[in-house]
Amino acid sequence: MRALLVVNPAATTTSARTRDVLTHALASDLKLEVVATEYRGHARDIARGAVEDGAADLVIALGGDGTVNEVVNGLLHHGPDPDHLPRLAVVPGGSTNVFARALGLPNDVVEATGALLDLLHQGSERTVGLGLASGSPGSEDAEVPARWFTFTAGFGFDAGIVGRVEQQRERGKRSTHALYVRQVVRQFVKEQHRRRGTITLEQPGEDPVEGLVLSIVCNTAPWTYLGNRPLYAAPEASFDTALDLLGLSRLTSAAVSRYGTQLLTSSPERGPRGKHAVTRHDVTGFTLHSQVPQPFQMDGDHLGLRTSVSFTGVRRALRVIA
Repeated sequence: MRALLVVNPAATTTSARTRDVLTHALASDLKLEVVATEYRGHARDIARGAVEDGAADLVIALGGDGTVNEVVNGLLHHGPDPDHLPRLAVVPGGSTNVFARALGLPNDVVEATGALLDLLHQGSERTVGLGLASGSPGSEDAEVPARWFTFTAGFGFDAGIVGRVEQQRERGKRSTHALYVRQVVRQFVKEQHRRRGTITLEQPGEDPVEGLVLSIVCNTAPWTYLGNRPLYAAPEASFDTALDLLGLSRLTSAAVSRYGTQLLTSSPERGPRGKHAVTRHDVTGFTLHSQVPQPFQMDGDHLGLRTSVSFTGVRRALRVIA
């Protein structure tokens, strides 16, 4: 099998020696080409080139969720075609690795490589649905290019936290769970609209829902992890359905304590709930508008400020080794 290994040399939990060992292990079973990323967006360009050249049957992403997101967007540059596009495989090398873990892979990079080789020998694969976010027609963000996401997108408070974490990492801070907790506190203190938000949910055939402070869009569950603890913002979300949404219309100290506790104790059967929580399950299309620009993130990658984002849940978008 012709395989392309896209390596992020800055991946949080891998060393050069570890990557060499993993490369040799994969090359023993595959006709392997290895390309290391050199700039933000490079993994997308590499994967797109593999599709257009027809040079690979399988593209393997070695890195964190950001690397996986770039590879997915490269594979789907011309649109989803799961029967003809190269398959995607993931070797987790980031700090959280939500997508890889959602596929059932071990979080340890060496164990995951062994599991991946076993899956390839067995011919085990599945077709997953993905989310697509784009600028809304008629808004000032209408010309923003559409982008795919694998497990989550956030508009508002959640995305602000992601942006703060990225700023700290650019200053040399390690990506730890303590760092995330500190940024949650700082974002809460900064949030001007926490008693009544500026975001409106618009869904075809439904009345608009106004006043959201936080909006988390999920393509699978769990939404993320705190160490080894899975967090379920939308427990019913699945790669086999369209998109799920959790919105919160209030983030006072009491509300943060209540919903934070619910997230920490969430399970596949029970997620956040209450009078300030708005949930949607298996929604194919909806739009989030804001009266003021709000931070936006996809798969843990902060993408700046937006005023309007349209979401589409696309079933059967890509084949993955799982």
